[in-house]
Amino acid sequence: MMNAMVIFAEFFVVILKVLWAFVTAGAKWVVRPKEKSVAGQVCVITGAGSGLGRLFAKEFARRRAVLVLWDINSQSNEETAELVREIYRELDSESPMSKEGAIGELEEVLPFKPQVYTYVCDVGKRESVYSTAEKVRRDVGNVDMLINNAGVVSGHHLLECPDELIERTMLVNCHAHFWTTKAFLPKMLELNHGHIVTVASSLGLFSTAGVEDYCASKFGAIGFHESLSHEIKASDKDGIKMTLVCPYLVDTGMFKGCRIRKEIEPFLPPLKPEFCVTQSMRAILTDQAMICTPRIVYMVNFMKSFLPFEAIVCMYRFLGADKCMYPFLAQRKELMNNNEAKGDI
Repeated sequence: MMNAMVIFAEFFVVILKVLWAFVTAGAKWVVRPKEKSVAGQVCVITGAGSGLGRLFAKEFARRRAVLVLWDINSQSNEETAELVREIYRELDSESPMSKEGAIGELEEVLPFKPQVYTYVCDVGKRESVYSTAEKVRRDVGNVDMLINNAGVVSGHHLLECPDELIERTMLVNCHAHFWTTKAFLPKMLELNHGHIVTVASSLGLFSTAGVEDYCASKFGAIGFHESLSHEIKASDKDGIKMTLVCPYLVDTGMFKGCRIRKEIEPFLPPLKPEFCVTQSMRAILTDQAMICTPRIVYMVNFMKSFLPFEAIVCMYRFLGADKCMYPFLAQRKELMNNNEAKGDI
C-alpha cells in the first residue's frame, strides 16, 4: 500500500513537471530568453570551409569566440579564417573588451586579441579526427563548444550509388559525430561545462525518395544526439548543453535542382543560409534543445508520428515532395556523365 502511494505521489510530481515544461516552453515564445556570452570560449566548427559552417564561424567571431576551423579543403578553410580575421579587426577597432569582476563591476579593460586556428581534417576518418583533436588541445586548450556541421551528399539513386559513396556519406554525416564527441566530451564532463551542436536536417526527421543514404545518415545523427542528450542528463551534468539543428532545404547549392510542386514552392522556398544560421545561433545561445526552420517542420514531424503511412504518401504527392530530389539527382548524373565524357577526350 505504501509503495503504491509513493508511486502515485511521484507520478503526480511528474505530471506537474511536464505541465511546467509546457509553460516554460510557451513563455520562451513570448519573452525572448537572454543570449549567453561566448566571448573567449573555444569553438570547434567542422566543415567550416563553406556553406553553413562558414556562416557559423562568422557569427561566433562577431561574438568574440576563439575559432577552431576544421575542413578537408585547406584553401576554403583559410578563406573562412580570413573572413573571421576581418571581423576580429572590425571588433578590435570599435572598442576594447571589458572583463567583469565578481560583483559585476568593471574590473579592468583588456584589448581584444583575435584568435582563429585552422586545421585540415577528414572527419570521416577517426584517426584524422583524434589526431587533429590532440593538436587542438595542445595548440589552443580545452574546447567549450563543438559544432558538428560537416556534411556530404552522394547524389545518386540507391541502386546506382557506388558502395564507397554510401559509406562516405554515413562516415561524414553520422559516424564523425561519434569521433568528435569522444575527442572533446571527456574534458567537458570533467569541467561540467560545454555545448555540443548537431547540425542535422529535416531529412533526418522525415525522409523522401532518392536520397536513402543521406536520410539514413541524418536519422543516425539525430538518434546519436538524442541518446547522448539523455546520457548527459542521466549523469547530472547540467553545465553541458545540447542543441539539435534541423533545417529544411537550405540554398547552399548542396541540393541544387531540388524542387517541390511549383504552386507550393512560393510558400515553402529553400531557406536562405543566413536566415538558417541566424535562427540556429539564437537557439544555441539560449540553450534551446532543438531548432527546426521553418516552424512548419515541427508540425510535419508531429503529423508523421500518428498519421498512417499511406496518408503521409498522399500529402507528399500533393506537395510534390515525394520526388522532389529527382531533378537534383538528374542534374548530378548529367554533370557526372559530362565530366566522364571530358575525361575520355
